[in-house]
Amino acid sequence: MGERKIRVLISKIGLDGHDRGAKAVTALLREGGMEVVYLGTYQTSETIIQAAMQEDVDVVGLSCLCGEHLKHAPELAQKLKEAKLNDVLFVVGGVVPWEDIPALKENGVDAVFPAGSLMDPIVDYLKENTRRRN
Repeated sequence: MGERKIRVLISKIGLDGHDRGAKAVTALLREGGMEVVYLGTYQTSETIIQAAMQEDVDVVGLSCLCGEHLKHAPELAQKLKEAKLNDVLFVVGGVVPWEDIPALKENGVDAVFPAGSLMDPIVDYLKENTRRRN
């Protein structure tokens, strides 16, 4: 029996409707051997949490291009904690200024991949930091 694939949920939150990057990351993670659930745009923290539980994901990835990452990411991190999804890796990607990364990490984000990040390091990070469950 083979090893269980890493399951990743990718989503947009709030009024951020720019999804080209999230769709590209979804495809590239699939090429990297992961199962990816793409929720799409205009999600809420609650819908992301519900999907994370229903899909039994290892990673929640939030794509932000609207400049509201300092609002949405900490809120989602708190909801993940409240839902007792402590073993789920929480990553953020997109248009995130370098100076905002420390604040995101202090507020529950495990890793941040700003626009222009290469896929190999992202895939490697997820493989190295995701708790495997068989």
